[in-house]
Amino acid sequence: MKHRLPSVEQLIRTDCIIVDLTDPAAIRNALDTAGCGPVFVRDETGKYGLLPPSAADPVRNIQDVLIHVETINADEPLAKASAAFTCCSLAIVLQNGRALGYLSALDMTDAVVQAHRVLEAYFAATLDTLDPDVAITLIDEEGRVAVWTSGAEHIFSIPRGEIIGKPASDFFPVDRLQSLRTLQTGQPAHKMQHRPRQDLFVLINSNPVTLEDRIIGAVAAETDLTTQMRLHQELLQMTSKVHHLQKEVAMLSPAGDPFQHIKGTSRAIKNSIETIKKISSTKATVLIQGESGTGKELFAKAIHESREPANAPFIAINCGAIPAALFESELFGYERGAFSGADPKGKKGKIELARGGTLFLDEIGEMPLDLQVKLLRVLQERSYFPVGGTQLHRADCRIIAATNRDLKRMIADGSFREDLYYRLNVVTLVVPPLRERKEDIYELTQSFLHEFSLVYGRHIHSFTPEVFEDLLRYDWPGNIRELRNTIERLVIFSTEGEIRREYLPDHMYSGDKSPLPGEGSGIGIAPVNGAAYQARLDEYERKLLLEALESVNGNKYTLAKQLGISRATLYNKLKRLNL
Repeated sequence: MKHRLPSVEQLIRTDCIIVDLTDPAAIRNALDTAGCGPVFVRDETGKYGLLPPSAADPVRNIQDVLIHVETINADEPLAKASAAFTCCSLAIVLQNGRALGYLSALDMTDAVVQAHRVLEAYFAATLDTLDPDVAITLIDEEGRVAVWTSGAEHIFSIPRGEIIGKPASDFFPVDRLQSLRTLQTGQPAHKMQHRPRQDLFVLINSNPVTLEDRIIGAVAAETDLTTQMRLHQELLQMTSKVHHLQKEVAMLSPAGDPFQHIKGTSRAIKNSIETIKKISSTKATVLIQGESGTGKELFAKAIHESREPANAPFIAINCGAIPAALFESELFGYERGAFSGADPKGKKGKIELARGGTLFLDEIGEMPLDLQVKLLRVLQERSYFPVGGTQLHRADCRIIAATNRDLKRMIADGSFREDLYYRLNVVTLVVPPLRERKEDIYELTQSFLHEFSLVYGRHIHSFTPEVFEDLLRYDWPGNIRELRNTIERLVIFSTEGEIRREYLPDHMYSGDKSPLPGEGSGIGIAPVNGAAYQARLDEYERKLLLEALESVNGNKYTLAKQLGISRATLYNKLKRLNL
């Protein structure tokens, strides 16, 4: 926001008298005038001095009693004005070398205090307005917690009054504090999966706070993912039969929502869907841009379904998969006898097949230059000639193009026509890469698990949090296509219905992949009822904690100290055990 400090001009006082040192009569008159305000004397060099009101004889030895006064320019920021009060609490304000009046240190202090109060009010209102599901934390340069919002209280179960002003390391393991790492290294974090505690998963953004090239703190914004993880584990308990029935129902009763196949709830995906909704009321040509594997064709189909009738055709052609010699006949079709080896009956082109619907030109950046000219004609005149034909055909279809290449750079290189680019680029939709929407990995993973559990006949009943930790940490250069292939791999390897961390590709997980005890050795291990075991363990821990609480008269701080754990860990245990 704009800084709220007033300018020097706004604080100028003019209730003063400024006289020259060479004019004794003016000096005497100024002192004789009661209530005239401060009297400043200017010497021959342009320097100023303050004449004390108690000066008995201003004419005799005047320079011996003058108090030196600094000058500042009227256009200087108020933040730099403090240097002018080293000798005197007043300073002369100049504009183009001419004295306009004076500035008082007291007035400046009052202005700074008021500006601070205004900024503090804005800051407090901003924190109160933030989403309560987002935790905002600010630590100072000593690592002490300076800001702890209600969202942080909710996510971490630590009251504000207990943590403000105390080292964050008292409540969280030092090696898990991303904000402390940012404070020490100055390196920010953006949408990074983070585990501040063993039982807690968050998505974090953090940045250092700098002042005059010095790091004075760090701020972190964290969104809780733990609930999503637990919900995901519950969803994994669904049987393969339920998955199959859902798929059958979807096939028999097609949904009217064109966005049902676009998975994700991130802000980037919501913005893309909003753009599609605006496009749906027009027949404009659309250019979809995005990296390979982001699902550009899925967005193209959503645009088609949102603005075309249910029976309208959607015809896709990959401009990079067809040889240049055959591309023209594929796009425009050909008349019978157009060339040797052609179908005697002729063939309809993709434009004709897309009549009344949508023609999707995927990888438009791979289209040959000579075809670009002919496509430009189609876009401009909405008509074309089939290969070998003499009759003009009407192009009655909407065009959607997609590319993962930088078309502007290709224009500069001469490999793509500038006029075609501007014809295609009526409306642009940018599909975000997966690394910018990692919060959608949960929903995408769930969808792919359902798909491949049916394909390979696997019932997935376990998906460990550590696997998700690796999935969220990875940057996904291959985007959703790479994620889909990775989930397929995990399902293939999970012959016992359990997806383990060691099934991940080596470049995603570098941990120990040695066989588990008994695995591959022929030694059988008796199955353990995990739920019953955990229930017994919780009951035993609940009993121990109740006894410990009674021994310290309910003092949780003392108990945490005696147990050698942080208060946050203790609060979490009590909450989990319903104590």
